[in-house]
Amino acid sequence: MSTIYIKGVTLGKEIKDILIEGNKIAAIEDKLDSIPDNCRTIDGTSKAVFPGFVNMHTHSAMTLTRGYKEDTSLQEWLQEIWKVEAKMDEEAIYWGTKLACLEMIKTGTTSFYDQYWMIDSAVKAVEEMGIRGWHACVALNLKDESRSQAIKEEIIAAYERSQKWNERCRMSVGVHAPYTVSDELIQWCSSFAREKGLTVHIHMSETEQENIDSQNLNGCSPFEHLERLGVLGPEVIAAHCVWLSENDINIMAKYGVTAVHNINSNLKLASGSRFLYNELRDKGVRVCLGTDGCGSSNNLDMRETMKTAALLQKGWRRDPSAFKLQELMQAATASGAEALGLDAGELAVGKLADLILVDTDNYAFVPQLDLVSNFVYSANSSCVDTVICNGEIVMENRVVPDEKEILENARRICNKLYNN
Repeated sequence: MSTIYIKGVTLGKEIKDILIEGNKIAAIEDKLDSIPDNCRTIDGTSKAVFPGFVNMHTHSAMTLTRGYKEDTSLQEWLQEIWKVEAKMDEEAIYWGTKLACLEMIKTGTTSFYDQYWMIDSAVKAVEEMGIRGWHACVALNLKDESRSQAIKEEIIAAYERSQKWNERCRMSVGVHAPYTVSDELIQWCSSFAREKGLTVHIHMSETEQENIDSQNLNGCSPFEHLERLGVLGPEVIAAHCVWLSENDINIMAKYGVTAVHNINSNLKLASGSRFLYNELRDKGVRVCLGTDGCGSSNNLDMRETMKTAALLQKGWRRDPSAFKLQELMQAATASGAEALGLDAGELAVGKLADLILVDTDNYAFVPQLDLVSNFVYSANSSCVDTVICNGEIVMENRVVPDEKEILENARRICNKLYNN
């Protein structure tokens, strides 16, 4: 691994030198007295440094479905999307994931939590692109137990294969949702994840209808149902969590469940708008941010997600102090890293070197009274100039290696999906 010296970069309200050795931040000083020989130097003049974003919920290769079936509800959208996904092969997943990684790098994401099909092809793409991926092997049997054994065997086999992945990729278990997965399979997935020390990724309480159906079928909410099944714990990372009762929040707090807020997807599919951030926070529930997949949110831009999440909280609560900037940045970085057991998400000596440099030499940062405010509310993600993950530069001066090849192949795959 290389040594990187970032000279004179803005960190908060101060100018600092940062030294990266191997995959960790080795020093943060006003001025470094000695620089190792043969290190890579980056001029931090007119640049600000932030932790890399941690996108806690997406379906990466759904970049290939961007713009498909607009202006439809979640269930209608799912039925149409599944038809396209049925045509996807390993090559489609590989190039779709590469396209996703390209977009995430360009917008400042260094780690993401993925739930999709053919995870080996996705892992290959992520390993080549240089960022971090948590890959949830999906359990989705549509409540048909005759499908369960094959799903269990695939999860077991995927776990064995995952032992050969590089250090930036990890396996997870992906339970699609309580309304698409049988109770027995949910319980098996939970037991397997706990036995192997894996996280469990699940869509929860995304729509009002989902909760109504759960009440009709089980006599309780989705979270209450999972509590009865005995599958909740700190390993559970629950995406969406839009329709929550006070008891649901208490249950999440009791078991240490992480909530992932996916505001743009929820708004676009009209799934719900009043995410209970304050209520979750006040009960001690960890809240992270995610983009969801491009089929529903259309992009993987975490900075945009931050802005929308904050504006909507302020709007529906009629409280301009809702989702303050410090909490917003925490939800987009350190909270996700913590949920994944990743020693990153903040800029401190000894932490993993996952960080981004933002070009502040533009109109959005004048005046520079509040750097985070300018970044979130004034700028757009084209100001992300350099991205470093695990101590390696994956983008510098907005240049990502092989970008043209990725775009050409993604277009070729899309032509096969939609024109054949």
